[in-house]
Amino acid sequence: MMIKDADAIKDRWGKRPSDRSIGELLEAGVVILDKPAGPTSHQATAWAKDSLAVKKIGHGGTLDPNVSGVLPLCLGKAVRLTDLVLSSDKEYVCLMRLHHDRDEEKIRKVMKNFEGKIYQFPPVRSAVKRQLRIRTISELKIMDISGRDILFTVSCDAGTYIRTLCIDIGEALGSGANMIELRRTRSGAMNERDATSLFDIKDSYIFWQQNGREEWIRCIIRPMEILADPLPKIILKASAVDAICHGADLNVQGIHMLDEEIRKNALVALMTARGELVALGTMMMSSQKIMATSQGKAVSVTRVLMDAGKYPKMWKFSTDMELPEDQIHT
Repeated sequence: MMIKDADAIKDRWGKRPSDRSIGELLEAGVVILDKPAGPTSHQATAWAKDSLAVKKIGHGGTLDPNVSGVLPLCLGKAVRLTDLVLSSDKEYVCLMRLHHDRDEEKIRKVMKNFEGKIYQFPPVRSAVKRQLRIRTISELKIMDISGRDILFTVSCDAGTYIRTLCIDIGEALGSGANMIELRRTRSGAMNERDATSLFDIKDSYIFWQQNGREEWIRCIIRPMEILADPLPKIILKASAVDAICHGADLNVQGIHMLDEEIRKNALVALMTARGELVALGTMMMSSQKIMATSQGKAVSVTRVLMDAGKYPKMWKFSTDMELPEDQIHT
């Protein structure tokens, strides 16, 4: 990261996300659920809610009942970040069946043409408006071909309909095709190797409640900061944190460090030096402009995640907190 102010006040407040208690994680955490085929995403989420005894929970990215795989669950305050999950790219493994025999070489050639930008109409039963949309397939890799059955993986934009993709591939082959089975293996930075079952969620909570052992449930509930991993980041000065929590926008004077090459109008995560997520905002100038100037609004804050009061009010003069003028930021 680029250092904007190397002389910022040493951060001796706050708490690293990894040091939060289980109670704090339940109030602002993320569970990567390995949803089984059968229940709806809503049913699976409701079961997890009952198992963890949380008041608020939401899932990021609906999976059809017969589809299994990664279903991020946001707990408590993290529900406000579900849109970050919904907009992140996805990865699937799919079993497709052709309606008529086709040469393997032709199958590979046609499916290769579906990499890149494609056009899709949402299915008739989808919950969104049926209008032509452009989606990007970053990778489509055939794993195995056995007769009319084709097993492949696909990395794609959010909102890509794999069932529709199979139908379109079948039309391009002139054979017809349909999806037999589908599993989501990744959603943004969250993948299936870190996913956990509904049974483990329930058992780990009981083990913690009855025995006071938290190792298992701590492996299952992750801090909400994982949802901000794909975003560019700005590290705030400790003296600016509480001002942001009270709704202030971020000025250049309140920046300690920032990622390189952040563009103007980009969505950015505002973090403390301890790795705590404070807020999300929109860049009002690029990283290069911030490094070249000493004043002005750097970020328009759109969503505050940290509660006020966790950091002292160093953004204005007070009888119990006096700071040099160059360390007071509004």
